[in-house]
Amino acid sequence: MREADTPPDGDGPDAAPSSGGEKALNRARTLALRMLAHKPRTAAQLEAGLLRRGHEEEVVAAVMEECTRAGLVDDAVFSRAWVSSRHHGRGLSRAALTRELRTRGVAEETVRDAVAELGDEEEAAAARALARRSLSGSRGRERETRVRRALGVLARKGYGGGLSYRIVREELEAEGLDLDPDFPE
Repeated sequence: MREADTPPDGDGPDAAPSSGGEKALNRARTLALRMLAHKPRTAAQLEAGLLRRGHEEEVVAAVMEECTRAGLVDDAVFSRAWVSSRHHGRGLSRAALTRELRTRGVAEETVRDAVAELGDEEEAAAARALARRSLSGSRGRERETRVRRALGVLARKGYGGGLSYRIVREELEAEGLDLDPDFPE
């Protein structure tokens, strides 16, 4: 904004809160932009980062409003991108993704909407790929060891026991291995 465009009374939309001053607002704005340039963040993460670095609440609120209005902070967009990236890149389950988004301060409804985009088939396919990778890396070992390791991989990625057991069983059967009748269904 040019000086000529600045309202003379300081009551414009970009006016600094009276307690923070223009310098404080500019420092907070610069820090927020640097933080967002480094990596995408949720509104809660950005706000906490600004507060943690000693900026006053009024200044942080003004910067958060600017960032939201400019479209630099959008938890719904962040959540959809996070779910897609972490599910396809790391094979995380919907439960694990839900936990991760909650810890980043995303609102519950936004979390539900983002995670709901993953269907049961996508989740099972990701679990199957993880189980295959684990089982192929443990060929030559005892069956119990292979099963335990594959189930451990799936559990660490947030998959439930029922789905995990079913997929590991199907993958072992596809390899032609006979399973104990005691192997959970």
